[in-house]
Amino acid sequence: MRGKPATGMLHHVEIWVPDLPRAVASWQWLLEALGYTLYQDWEHGRSWRLGATYLVLEQSPALSGDRHDRCRPGLNHLAFHVASRAEMEALAERASANGWTLMFPDRHPYAGGEHHYAAYLEDGDGFEIELVAQEPVEP
Repeated sequence: MRGKPATGMLHHVEIWVPDLPRAVASWQWLLEALGYTLYQDWEHGRSWRLGATYLVLEQSPALSGDRHDRCRPGLNHLAFHVASRAEMEALAERASANGWTLMFPDRHPYAGGEHHYAAYLEDGDGFEIELVAQEPVEP
């Protein structure tokens, strides 16, 4: 990482998961495909870093409940930039082999609207991610 992170830049996100090995199996391939590298690894968690920001998966002993519900108060989803539509589609295609399900398949890749090219994916624990192609979409 070069330079000092800008004020307000995201430092890290910590996601508590009910089953760490299952979460790692679905998140690791995606984070590494997006350019993240392994940052920390301990008994109850693992994290990956990209620049000044890192993402943590932790199976905390203090966890209550066994599934995330994105429709309840709290985190709904994380959205990641992807360099191109082709790269976004390749990741979406690989997702099912890595524990993710394509959401809104009947509206893919325009589930977010006609000018928003993205894939919405949900893992086995109910966490949603959005992969957003950076290329502008013509109306």
